[in-house]
Amino acid sequence: MTSTSKPSSTPDPSSTPDPAGPARQDPQPSKPKTARAALRYTLMRLGLFVGCYVLLTVLAQVGVIPAGIGKSNPLWLLALAILISAPLSYVLLRRQRDAMSEQIAPRVERVSGSFKGKLAANRGQEDDQR
Repeated sequence: MTSTSKPSSTPDPSSTPDPAGPARQDPQPSKPKTARAALRYTLMRLGLFVGCYVLLTVLAQVGVIPAGIGKSNPLWLLALAILISAPLSYVLLRRQRDAMSEQIAPRVERVSGSFKGKLAANRGQEDDQR
């Protein structure tokens, strides 16, 4: 029994050209990417803090860690959550922090260069007035 294979009626996706062209450029400037990177890092850091706070609250309710004195329990847990989440975010969110700083650095340089240029121009005007 021999089987004959029919040619497929659907074209191979690798053989069809891309309608947008080979070099498709992002129409958005870098500002939305910067905002997304900063927002992502901030939300991840906030999530890490909330996770630490919830964990510490559970541990305080169970009695593993001291609950604090009187009504200071929420403040005690907030302070402890800050102290724990800060070094954790420094270590665990390194990639996100680096990505955010890479996207922010060119803008900071551009603004800094503009400010230095204006400052030099103002100094030149002050020297001319004397």
